[in-house]
Amino acid sequence: MASRWIRWPEPLADAAPTARGPLAYGGDYNPEQWPREVWLEDARLMQEAGVNLVSVAIFSWARLQPAPDQWDFEWLDDVLDIMHSHGIAVDLATATASTPAWLTTLHPEILPVDVDGHTLYHGSRQSWSPSSPVYREYSLALVEKMAERYGSHPALAMWHVSNELGCHNVLDYSDVAAVAFRGWLEARYTTLDELNRAWGTDFWAQRYTAWDQILPPRRSTAFVNPTQQLDFARFSSYQLREQLRAEREVLTRITPDVPVTTNFMVMGDTKAMDYTSWAGDVDLVSNDHYITSADPVSHIELSFSADLTHGIAGGEPWMLMEHSTSAVNWQHVNLQKRPGQMRRNSLAHVAHGADAVCFFQWRQSQAGAEKFHSAMVPHAGTDSALWRGVVSLGADLVSLGEVAGSTVQAQTAVLFDYESWWATEIDSHPNNEFQYRRRVLSWYRSLWEKQVGTAVVPAHADLSGYKLVVVPHLYLADEPLVSRLTSFAEAGGTVVVTYFSGIANQDDHIHLGGYPGAFRDLLGVRVEEFAPVLPGDTIHLDGDVVGGPSAEASGWSEPVALVDAEARATYVDGPSVGGPAISRAARGTGAAWYVTTDLSDAARGELVDALLAEAGVTAVAQADAGVELVVRRGADDVEFLFAINHTDDATTVEASGTDLLTGDVHDGSVKIDAGGVVVLRRNAQQG
Repeated sequence: MASRWIRWPEPLADAAPTARGPLAYGGDYNPEQWPREVWLEDARLMQEAGVNLVSVAIFSWARLQPAPDQWDFEWLDDVLDIMHSHGIAVDLATATASTPAWLTTLHPEILPVDVDGHTLYHGSRQSWSPSSPVYREYSLALVEKMAERYGSHPALAMWHVSNELGCHNVLDYSDVAAVAFRGWLEARYTTLDELNRAWGTDFWAQRYTAWDQILPPRRSTAFVNPTQQLDFARFSSYQLREQLRAEREVLTRITPDVPVTTNFMVMGDTKAMDYTSWAGDVDLVSNDHYITSADPVSHIELSFSADLTHGIAGGEPWMLMEHSTSAVNWQHVNLQKRPGQMRRNSLAHVAHGADAVCFFQWRQSQAGAEKFHSAMVPHAGTDSALWRGVVSLGADLVSLGEVAGSTVQAQTAVLFDYESWWATEIDSHPNNEFQYRRRVLSWYRSLWEKQVGTAVVPAHADLSGYKLVVVPHLYLADEPLVSRLTSFAEAGGTVVVTYFSGIANQDDHIHLGGYPGAFRDLLGVRVEEFAPVLPGDTIHLDGDVVGGPSAEASGWSEPVALVDAEARATYVDGPSVGGPAISRAARGTGAAWYVTTDLSDAARGELVDALLAEAGVTAVAQADAGVELVVRRGADDVEFLFAINHTDDATTVEASGTDLLTGDVHDGSVKIDAGGVVVLRRNAQQG
């Protein structure tokens, strides 16, 4: 992965506290929605708020190219000139995110089709098939025009490919997609015999004798071939990645010195894009993140997503391209953010590695589907609490300028795998209530609550430097992964594997010989049959590592036979009564643990305490529950301790250093107001 960052215009770069430049601050700017006099007012207000970067032209294709043979760039020229004259850098979009109406009218074959065969028409956004060669041709022509016209503009800081690739059109079942899917399969498998083997097509007489017999997994009479479903998920992510790569190729050919990004969507249930495979196609990773406002612990999901983004970025600082100042427009009930929440959300992203804090959007739209989506300049204007918060946050980010370029510290890691996410949620499984991300997040939450630094990393990531690695529900597993985890344990690390891990290979074929398949030898256990638990039923465990004898669990159990492991908790009741629920196998100077059920929050917390003690992991600092603690480390052994109080009460953290936000010096302890944030600059020895 390249590690280039924003190419700041000279005035901004020269005034920055680090060689990396300032922390970026801004948002999506849609000047085409407003008259020119508003643009000038916007530029003035951006200066007042401390904005130094805006994303422009994201949904501008219809304005830039009003007809196949007509172009109109003058208005965009004016916008970029205004931004530059006010000292604001531009993240310039390629404008390919949504097609103009004339294009879908002229070429309706580019429209995507859903699983039931319904064409999805123009009228919203992203109404194009990722497999359409016609869309590709027209979109790249636009990219070339943009690069040629603006590649040397002094405001240009970076390129922004499309926008939220796959947000609405990733799964396309059209005839165009069918042709592309066959081509992808032929490249992957070479021969039909190999495809038939991988797909297990002798089941249900599904064997193929010609490539043109193969279709996307459209709606059928019963369960569709699971490997076909998995491969279609891989293909769909790949097709969008190819659009990213095609646009990038044009940009780098014409403007090789300008960094390129596209905004990922590491958040919530967005699962169709394997961002771990996309990371190498951008110069810097950027992400959009929106909390679920009704979730009482949305701040933990935010931290999880931020840490996953950081893991996808290979530990490099990354860019928060979008989040919200307050309410959004697309949830069932769109709650406004509470006082101080926008600041906490923003600085939490910085704590977890973001060197840029940007919003959707700069000025709240007056019309359209997102007119009730919050913005930096709300409908109420600048005489508003929200605007004052925006200005205050800009000042905070200036105060935190020296944090730019520092790296997040962690002694524990949680493995995350997009392909396992896809595979575990395919139908016809022992328990079809399973939700991969929710279960992974529950383990992260338990670590978060212990106030230890936790990374969320792809399954192929380097594990050196960690003391504890959690492997939750890694359904697809191969020998190289098992070998790395075994070596990690033998060298003194603690590995925790949860149920439904190691079950299948990359073709979704079962590892034979008993469960948990690929992990049997590492874990020292063997399971003949799963024993799921009905929804709503609670089972109980006994064991000192779960706070027994009445620790609660649900969802799953397994009748485990111990091979060379010891039981650390047993089932008191349920389908696996009397058998091991949690086991530990000594491996070299470390250990491998196996957890066979969904532990309650309390029981999981007890187990995590035991795991951290065994691994020698301690809290970042001493603080009350509900205080988030994260450390970023910079050059010369300087650390930045972020302490974020998510509670409604003032609290104290046992730590020393200088608060970058206030300038106050603290020796031994620091008070944090309810909902407040402290960022202490300290030497590593002070930690």
